[in-house]
Amino acid sequence: MASVMKRSLAELIGTFILVFFGTGAAIITLMISKGQTPPNSFNIGIGALGGLGDWLAIGLAFGLAITACIYAFGKISGCHINPAVTLALWAVKKFPSRDVAPYILAQVIGATLASFTLAFILGMGAVNTGGLGATAPFAGIGYVQAILAEAIGTFILMLAIMGVAVDREAPPGFAGLIIGLTVAGVITTLGNITGASINPARTFGPYLGDLLLGGSNLWIYFPIYLIGPIAGAIMAAFLYNYLSEETG
Repeated sequence: MASVMKRSLAELIGTFILVFFGTGAAIITLMISKGQTPPNSFNIGIGALGGLGDWLAIGLAFGLAITACIYAFGKISGCHINPAVTLALWAVKKFPSRDVAPYILAQVIGATLASFTLAFILGMGAVNTGGLGATAPFAGIGYVQAILAEAIGTFILMLAIMGVAVDREAPPGFAGLIIGLTVAGVITTLGNITGASINPARTFGPYLGDLLLGGSNLWIYFPIYLIGPIAGAIMAAFLYNYLSEETG
C-alpha cells in the first residue's frame, strides 16, 4: 500500500481534477449564457441549450472527470475525492481513523486550488458571473428541503460506490464508469434544486475562492452541503452493509 502522503496527494490531485472540470463547465455555461464570449465569436454553446441540457452537460463533465480519476487513482488511494465518502467508509469500518483527516484536508486543498486556478485562467468573469461554480439552493427551495435533496443525491452515489467499488463480489473494471454515470445523473436531476454538490469539498473550494476574490459570500448555505452529503453517504453505507449481510 502507498504511504499516506502519496495517497493524500492522489486525493488532492483527484479532487482538483473533479472541481476544475466540473465547476469549470458550470462557470463557462453561465458565462456563455450571459454573452461573455470573445468579440465576433460564434456564440452558440451549452448555454444556448438552456435548462436540463445545461445540467446534463455539467453533470457529464463531473461524471467523466470522476471516471478518469477512479481509473487513475483508484488503486492508489481508493479515489474518494469527497469527504462524505471518506467519512461514510470510516463509519462502516472500511477506512482507518488515522487517515481520515489527511484525506479530507487533501480533498479540501485540491478543490480550493482548482477554484483559484479557474479564476486565474478565465479571469474575474469566472467569479463575478460564474460564481466559481458555487452551489446554493434555487428559488423556492428551503434549507431543510435542500439538505434532504443533497442527502438523497449522495445516498444514491454512496450506494453505487458500495456496490461496485467496495463490495468484494463486484465485477472488476466497472467502478469508474458506473460511479461517474451516477454522479452525472444526480447532477442532471438536482442541478436546479441545490446546484447538486453531493460533496462538501466541491462546495468549499468555490465558496472560499468567491469570498477571497470579491465574489458572493454564500457561507450561510455551507451547512446544507456538509450535513446533507455526509448524512446521505453514511446512511447508504450502513444500509448496504445491512442488505448485503449474509444470514445463517
